Formats: sequence, C-alpha cells, structure tokens
Amino acid sequence: MIEVIRIPALQDNYIWMAHDPDSGETVVIDPAEAAPVLAEAEKRGWTIGQIWNTHWHGDHIGGNAAIKAATGATVSAPAAEAAKIATLDVAVGEGDTVHIGKFAARVIEVPAHTAGHVAYYLPEAGIAFVGDTLFAMGCGRLFEGTAAQMWRNMERLAALPPETKIYCAHEYTQSNGRYARVAEPDNDAIAARMRDVDAARARGEATVPTTIALERATNPFMRAGSAEELGRRRAEKDAFRG
Repeated sequence: MIEVIRIPALQDNYIWMAHDPDSGETVVIDPAEAAPVLAEAEKRGWTIGQIWNTHWHGDHIGGNAAIKAATGATVSAPAAEAAKIATLDVAVGEGDTVHIGKFAARVIEVPAHTAGHVAYYLPEAGIAFVGDTLFAMGCGRLFEGTAAQMWRNMERLAALPPETKIYCAHEYTQSNGRYARVAEPDNDAIAARMRDVDAARARGEATVPTTIALERATNPFMRAGSAEELGRRRAEKDAFRG
C-alpha cells in the first residue's frame, strides 16, 4: 500500500508525500515550501517524480519550482488554474487520472475555495488529498466560489466510502471544532471528538488525516442540509472568535 508522510510547513500547513514501495515512485502533494520536502525525501532515500497541486494558492505551490529544479518532478495541477501555476506540466480536470505506481488517482473538481480547485482520490488505496476544500470539522473559505458549489463538494466527498482517509492541508481542527460545538450544540459526537482533539493538540500531535465517516458525524458543513445552511454556517465561522 501507499505510504503517506506528513511534513509540517509554514505556520499550520501540511505537505503530504506519498510513496509506493513497489514501484519506488514518490509524489508530493501541495508543497508549501521545498526545503523540508527535499530533506525528508533524502532522509528516506525516496526519489520525487511528481508534484500534485490541488489549487493555485502560494502556500500550496510555493515549493514547486525548487523541487522541480532539484528533482525534475512533473507538476500536475488544475487546468482551470493553469494561468496561475507557472510550473504546471500536466493540466487536469474532472475525470482525469494521474498515477503513482499501479495506483490511479481520480481527479474530482471541487471549486469554491478557488475556482478550479481539485481533489485527488485513490480508491484502491482508500485515500484522498483534498487541499483546502474539506477540513477536519470544517471546509475552506469561499474565496472564489459559492456556498452552492461547496455544498455540492461536501455531498460528493460524503459519498466516498466511509473508511476513506482524508488528507487536508492545514491543522485547523481545534478552531473548526470550537465552531462545530456552537453550530450543533447537541451533537455528542462533536463533543467527544473535541475531547480527543484538545488532548492531541496538548501533546503536540496532529489531528489529520481524518475519515469520511468521522466528518459525516461531526463536520457541520458536510452535515448542512442545504446550500443555504452551509452558506450561513460558513459566514458564521468566518466571523467566529470562540
């Protein structure tokens, strides 16, 4: 199976590095910066051959150029954002596939945080890299899209198998969970999860990856009953200071 490594970067970013031991192929997902990625690959003896970007924001593509220069890696990124990603080699969109060894990653378009945002879903491995669309107990801000788009994204991701591991790009779980408790004060699953999250963060541990099953139970955006409800919750979260 694919080995996925978490590489902390910047203030609260996570860069993911996926390695297929059978083929020896290694992919970096959303490299905010290059130095920690190159150091981790060297430490493990892995050769980086690809970069997958979910969207154009600088804290997701900032390491592209240096990693590409050091390794010759090929960059796959959203076709709809090609003009904003100078290092792009392979433009991808809905239904396209990219590969790591024998594992195919299906591209799912999930616009809203940015207009061309994509996720990479590897069904055989049971994992998905979702960038800034789905967070643990949260969703991305609606910078370039609408609540209706984000609600559709939540529906599509919720339909993945419940055991699917979700690799998002930021450590936002604690702040998301504080809002989730306000949004759904009677949700015992949220309260229980937050006890675990608070304990993990107190120990300095990461709280992601998450799973689709856990998000179905505790994510107020995935649980929103309509685009209007998601939009209201997103506006409340944007202003939330709890």
